[in-house]
Amino acid sequence: MWRAAAVCVVCQSLANSSYGVKGKSPLQKLHLVSQSIHHPHYTSSKFQRLPLRTSIQQFSSLNRLPLRKTKLLFVKYGYLPHRSFWVARLASRLLKLRYLVLGSAVGGGYTAKKTYDQWKEMLPDLSDYKWIVPDFIWELDEHIDFEKLSKALPDAEDLAKLLPDFDKIGESLSSLKGFFSPGYNLVSEVIGASDLLLLLGSQGETAFRATDQGYENDKQYKKVSDKEKIDQLQEELLHTQLKYQRILERLEKENKELRKLVLQKDDKGIHQRKLKKSLIDMYSEVLDVLSDYDASYNTQDHLPRVVVVGDQSAGKTSVLEMIAQARIFPRGSGEMMTRSPVKVTLSEGPHHVALFKDSSREFDLTKEEDLAALRNEIEIRMRKSVKEGCTVSAETISLNVKGPGLQRMVLVDLPGVISTVTSGMAPDTKDTIFSISKAYMQNPNAIILCIQDGSVDAERSIVTDLVSQMDPHGKRTIFVLTKVDLAEKNVSSPNRIQQIIEGKLFPMKALGYFAVVTGKGNSSESIESIKEYEEEFFQNSKLLKTCMLKAHQVTTRNLSLAVSDCFWKMVRESVEQQADAFKATRFNLETEWKNNYPRLRELDRNELFEKAKNEILDEVISLSQVTPKHWEEILQKTLWERVSTHVIENIYLPAAQTTNSGTFNTTVDIKLKQWTDKQLPNKAVEVAWETLQEEFSHFMTEKKGKEHDDIFDKLKQAVKEESIKRHKWNERAEDSLRVIQHNTLEDRSISDKQQWDAAIHFMEDTLQSRLKDTESVIEDMVGPDWKKRWLYWVGRTKEQNIRNETKNELEKMIKCNEDHAAYLANDEVTTVRKNLEAKGVAVDPCLIKDTWHQVYRRHFLRTALSHCNLCRRGFYYYQRHFVDSELECNDVVLFWRIQRMLAITANTLRQQLTNTEVRRLEKNVKEVLEDFAEDSDKKIKLLTGKRVQLAEDLKKVREIQEKLEAFIEALHQEK
Repeated sequence: MWRAAAVCVVCQSLANSSYGVKGKSPLQKLHLVSQSIHHPHYTSSKFQRLPLRTSIQQFSSLNRLPLRKTKLLFVKYGYLPHRSFWVARLASRLLKLRYLVLGSAVGGGYTAKKTYDQWKEMLPDLSDYKWIVPDFIWELDEHIDFEKLSKALPDAEDLAKLLPDFDKIGESLSSLKGFFSPGYNLVSEVIGASDLLLLLGSQGETAFRATDQGYENDKQYKKVSDKEKIDQLQEELLHTQLKYQRILERLEKENKELRKLVLQKDDKGIHQRKLKKSLIDMYSEVLDVLSDYDASYNTQDHLPRVVVVGDQSAGKTSVLEMIAQARIFPRGSGEMMTRSPVKVTLSEGPHHVALFKDSSREFDLTKEEDLAALRNEIEIRMRKSVKEGCTVSAETISLNVKGPGLQRMVLVDLPGVISTVTSGMAPDTKDTIFSISKAYMQNPNAIILCIQDGSVDAERSIVTDLVSQMDPHGKRTIFVLTKVDLAEKNVSSPNRIQQIIEGKLFPMKALGYFAVVTGKGNSSESIESIKEYEEEFFQNSKLLKTCMLKAHQVTTRNLSLAVSDCFWKMVRESVEQQADAFKATRFNLETEWKNNYPRLRELDRNELFEKAKNEILDEVISLSQVTPKHWEEILQKTLWERVSTHVIENIYLPAAQTTNSGTFNTTVDIKLKQWTDKQLPNKAVEVAWETLQEEFSHFMTEKKGKEHDDIFDKLKQAVKEESIKRHKWNERAEDSLRVIQHNTLEDRSISDKQQWDAAIHFMEDTLQSRLKDTESVIEDMVGPDWKKRWLYWVGRTKEQNIRNETKNELEKMIKCNEDHAAYLANDEVTTVRKNLEAKGVAVDPCLIKDTWHQVYRRHFLRTALSHCNLCRRGFYYYQRHFVDSELECNDVVLFWRIQRMLAITANTLRQQLTNTEVRRLEKNVKEVLEDFAEDSDKKIKLLTGKRVQLAEDLKKVREIQEKLEAFIEALHQEK
């Protein structure tokens, strides 16, 4: 028995040693779980080998073995050593440490399947350690000389010194346990689940606790058919996997909170996490620059993106919201909601927020009011991007979503593919959606996330054919079947779902196939409730129980991990190649610029706009430096040109037809009063505004010699037109001007001879101008005179001959009576007509009156000019009020009043221009320039040309190349 006792002490340490070995110990076959681990005693004279039946416990490498001293226990049939091994205890604790570390790592975001596979690979092979005491240990005395062995063994005290300090090891393990809190309690559940998985997956029969009834249960279990065994094992495995998945999700939830706290700390130890957070943001910035890259090159579309395509109402937006973990998109039932591409950049961050590329406002995705505001803002931006007469737009809306635990990637949600254009849509809506989808999918590095509605017939799908055309080999396509819960209820043959997920039903090929559930169709469902519903559905689904679907092919969580992995794999494979392509493009553009514009600096549209802006502002400042004299001269001249016809025709000529000076002055006063009250102030303001526009246009369009750059002409013209359109003249100016003009026209006192002469000169110029106009009209009526007919060989028409005869007859009448009235009497018209008929000329009375008007007008103007010459020396008589004088110069006084009114009006308008209107116009110009600066479409439209385009392309390519190189460097650092 001392040999048996010695074996219990040293069996573990000497099983592989060679001390006292007589020969090789044959390894016997291990017993099954249902057999006893006790071995029969040796046959001898004292003892006989008797069969023993004891109970065993299910073995696990994670069971805690108590540390106790080795001693022999008395049993009914002899002494049996108590098996206690310090090596096994130490291994148990080390394995416990391994699972604690593994449980913490799993909380970082691995899926259930991948984590389970890794754990299984990392676990030691327990087939050699299935029983603590193998069979050959009990037969060691046949092969080992224990007498020699006992002499070679050290004392117990020496052995104790060699043992490690288990108290310190226990303290270390307890400290590690506190380090991984609060997830420590969940780790024990993971360990228990892993033990069960190992037992279910190991070779051999199912382990049962061998009690007194163990043999009967074992026999009864063996009678069960193999098929039922397999079904039972599959069901147990499925439940274990789902339980394992729930544990992992709880760990991930706690780890998410921990990561959120860590990201909020400013510590050097989280440098690697900051790098991961900024990496996707750097890549998104590259894509944003590319979206604004206005060039004819195709390289800008070759950087990877995740393109989300699918039929309308297939669930594209819902899948994207599940990946982003927030209901961020506008929702509708049976109508098109996505009207333009939406680029969503998912990145990791301490807070779950969203923000647009061109806005600094952050939307808190944990608050329902912010979510509603975000959805409303996206809808507004979509409506603005859609042009009039269209239904969809190719303009991209860029949105960044950050939050703890989000997978880093860039997704583009495209409008749903439709088969029919309904009322209210533009006729080209279907073709536009196809062209937008193809433009994104034809990128050879784009990952196509094809969304298919599982609740409808597969034959109704349109997008699968489109995807198979863009990616016929399926090297960059991931297929997603949505609404699997409805499909399982409605589809009569579940094998059809299995065919879809296995890629055997559709003609398209894909890298992976996934089945997801994105809610019950209620738009008010939260992300958490959808996750719970999805988990509950797949837990009870027959598709998983019957192995039609694999565990790693279900849930949006697994989908997001797979898409993220595929995205980053594609990025790493293609980003350096794209950087080289942009480098070559940059070299070509720089060479083209040097050859075409060697002496010009490379200015893009923004820089050119700033340069033009400064020039325009300088020109507006020059407008305020116009001299007062120049303003008044222009205003006075323009105003007289505008009102001279009214003054001559409606005021002077009617008053001149009166018989005496009193009637003349009365008529003039009445007509001037009427003119001032109704028309004159308004005409004056119009003249001032038009004058300001002309001067402003002159400064804006004036060429500056060699320094003039015609590339700014369109922009200056647009700024001028928009500024003038926005400018409004001060409404009070017209009322104040009316009072000034009325008071001026009432004054009749000419103070000195100089003003008298100026009035006569003004009157002569006006009458001479009118006389020339009248003579020109008469010449057109009667045709050329005899000199022109002889010199230029031209003749008169029949009507001109009649007019000429009528004119001659009327001139005879005026010569007979030079004081004739302005109108012909009826008898005089008859006399003229009969005289012409006597000459063989038939004339209409209307023609006679029309000709008389021009003939009398010429006669009157000639008479007025001769009278004006007489009034040059009439200032002395004017001072005496024409007393005792036959000379009356009231018409000179009228023209003096008009001339003085023009001068005072011009002075008043000049003051208003320089003090108010020019400054307001400068303000309008600045506002227009600011608006144009924010409108990129205006810049592209107004600043055009090969030079501008080349400079713009060159700057964009440089910016893209620099950002790509920075991204590649950060990518290498992350590796």
